[in-house]
Parts: sequence; structure tokens; C-alpha cells
Amino acid sequence: MAATIRELSCADDYDPNSMPVDKARAFISKFLAPIQVTERLHIRAALGRVAAQDVISPIDVPGHDNSAMDGWAYRHADVASGDGATVMKRVGTSYAGKPYLGPVGRGECVRIFTGAVMPADCDTVAMQERVTADDAGVHIPNDLKAGQNRRFRGEDLKTGAVALPKGTLIGPAAIGLLASLGVAEVNVYRKLRVAFFSTGDELKTIGTPLGAGEIYDSNRYTIYGMLKRAGCQPIDLGNFVDDPDAIRSAFAAASTQADVIITSGGVSVGEADFIKQMLNEMGEVLFWKIAMKPGRPMAVGKVGGAYFFGLPGNPVAVTVTFYQFVRAALATLQGRTDYALPPTCKATLTNKVKKMPGRTEFQRGILTMGANGYEVRTTGDQGSGILSSMVQANCFVVLSTETGNVEPGTVVDVQMFEGVM
Repeated sequence: MAATIRELSCADDYDPNSMPVDKARAFISKFLAPIQVTERLHIRAALGRVAAQDVISPIDVPGHDNSAMDGWAYRHADVASGDGATVMKRVGTSYAGKPYLGPVGRGECVRIFTGAVMPADCDTVAMQERVTADDAGVHIPNDLKAGQNRRFRGEDLKTGAVALPKGTLIGPAAIGLLASLGVAEVNVYRKLRVAFFSTGDELKTIGTPLGAGEIYDSNRYTIYGMLKRAGCQPIDLGNFVDDPDAIRSAFAAASTQADVIITSGGVSVGEADFIKQMLNEMGEVLFWKIAMKPGRPMAVGKVGGAYFFGLPGNPVAVTVTFYQFVRAALATLQGRTDYALPPTCKATLTNKVKKMPGRTEFQRGILTMGANGYEVRTTGDQGSGILSSMVQANCFVVLSTETGNVEPGTVVDVQMFEGVM
């Protein structure tokens, strides 16, 4: 970590007090080291975990040539050329799990169903909607291509191929894939342990009455939800008053039991903001501020063996900084090699947006499909304390550092919130 900070400090554009968004992402990724501890789990228990080694296919998938649909299997060389159909004789039926094992001679065909093994003498399947059968026989159309509607053995995976690469997040489709290979257990990285706490004299736990100037600590609940969605093991240390000794104790406790420490509040320049003071005393700092809105005051560093992310105190800023920086960092630490920021698209802005050049802004937006493509409108007031705007939104409207006020009808970049897959 110290070497990383020294290296970064030599860069011409390194400014720990005003880090551009893209460079902040690059610098964060530079000093992260994924966890190495693994465990072996049943594939159902592995949902949401990260594969710790390549899973090699022990079989061909599919294990035999088979039909892609219900229809009739035949030898393509037996059909006549030109228009019309060739009349063939039915000699049997091939069901999924009950293949037809007899011979198929010239001018003969087999009734076949989806997934059923192709008879050894057949190479093509005519879908049932194009075939008629009567007393004269089975009328196979002449215009099908050889090999049509036939799946080949090993078409999906061949024996010895990498079925699931190391570093892949195991989702529902991956579990199904492993099951299709007969793989019951898989090696995964252990869950990332993330300790988090809030700071501020004004914060109260839900269920207690509020006094003058006091507010409920919502940030810990938001962070908990984001950590659970990210597949981490959250360790909630509670909220602490603005006292150096209390915060020092919190850091000491967190650094001994967690891989990552996340705080909310206390990273600005106020007289009662002690996170920065404690981090300088007990750890190392990569940078303090990011040239973005909301979320300018954000600290990144390390305390003992734990990585540290000091998020702002405002509720929306907590969410934005987590999804723009912390989420990707956690994925890297979890051992993922397949993570990418949520996808972006272009959309036409339908309302005017006020913005001063100088910082990247992530405004909350509502993306819809209009008559001529995607349209987006902001959720209204973009104050960093309006958490309800995050509930309404389904995307961020991303406005670059150079951008000023934006008029309706302008095409803007939109970053969609993560989906369910």
C-alpha cells in the first residue's frame, strides 16, 4: 500500500484532494489484492459466490447428436432435388431418453422428439409443422439443408474444456451448467468480510426517540443492503459519536475482524470529522476527495490489513460512491475477473438539468422507452440528502466534467442500475 501511494504521488496528475473519477477507479484497482482462502460447497450453496478455480467439463455436452425439435429424422441424400416432397417410410420413433436403435434404410425415416438421440443412419431433421403423414407415407420437404435441426455431440462443451472459468460469479445459469455436467460441488472463495459503522453525534438508532437536531442512522442500513446484494458478509459495528477515542476503538476492532472497513460520515474538513485524523494515525491514505457530485469527500486507504473506504455522510452520496467505486473494489477483492460497471446507453433528456462544469455528476434519473428510443428524466431535486430520489430512480444520468447546463432534447449518457441476473 505504501509503495502504491509513493508511486501514485510521483504521477503528474495525482492529486489526493481532487481525484478525477476515472483515475480514482484506476488507482483503487491498482492496490487491491483478492482474498485467497477457499471452501468447497454444494452448487446450490455456491449461488452468488466466486469460482476459485476453473471447472473442467468431464463430459461432452450434449453427450450425443440429437434433434433440436420435434419432427422426422432422415438421411438428406435420400430426398429428391427441386420443389415438392419425397415420400418416405416410417420405421420407428426416437424419444428423449429412449432412442431408436434400429437401422434406417434408404427412403426410410424416424419420428423424433426434441433432445432425442439421432439415429445412426440419419443426419437431418424436418420440423413436424412442415411434414405430412398419410397412408402413402411421410412427406419430407425437398428444400431442407443437410444437417438442419441437428445438434452435434459436444456442441456446447467438449470433454476437457473450461466450463466455468476461475473468477466467475456463480449465478443461476452457472448452477444449471454445473448440474448438466454432473458436478455437485465447486471450490469458491470465502465470503468477503466487511465491517462498517457510522459517525456523528446526531445519529440515533431506529426505535429510539429523536431529540432536537437528531436523525436516524439510515446509512448503515443502506450499506448493509448494498453489501448483502454484493455477496459480502456484513459486520455492523453500529454508530459512534464524534470522539477520537471512540473512532480509534472502532477502527481497531474493525481491522482485526474484516477484510474491508466502510464508514459513513466524518471524512470532510469539519472540526468534528475525526475519520481523517484517525486514518492518518492508524493507517495509510490513497486519496481524500473525488471530483464528482454527489460524493466529493471520499477517503480510500488501508487500516492494518483491511482496506478502507470512507464514504460521505449524506445518504445519496453514500449510495453513489458505493456503486461507482466500492462495488467494483469489492468484486476484485472477492476474486471476480468478470465484473464490469453497470452498462451505459444513450438517452434523450426530457427536462432541463442545471450543472456547473468542473466535476462529474451522477444525477438520479428515470429511464423509459419513448417513441424514438430511450428517454430519461431526472427525479427532480438532486440534493444529496434526498434518499427518496434513489428509490424512484432506475439509472444515473452521467454528466462529464466539462458539461454545463443541459437542455431538453440533448442526448446524454445513462448508467443503468444493476439487474437481477
